[in-house]
Amino acid sequence: MHIKILGPGCRNCTTLEAETRAAVQRLGLDATIEKVTAYPDIAAYGIMSTPGLVVDEEVLVSGRVPKQDEIVALLSR
Repeated sequence: MHIKILGPGCRNCTTLEAETRAAVQRLGLDATIEKVTAYPDIAAYGIMSTPGLVVDEEVLVSGRVPKQDEIVALLSR
């Protein structure tokens, strides 16, 4: 599983990364987590506001920080 956190490094982006890492650990997943901070790369995903959560090149969340339980549910599907 390849997970990308899209955002310039703001507080919400940092929170999303921490919650995602905790969810991955909670599920015991073998996942790579990558931070994408360059605006052209973020824009390529078509999101209008950050942070964004991308799993295996599919945008799952954008513009908000989901709770850890929601991230767990998204990663479990």
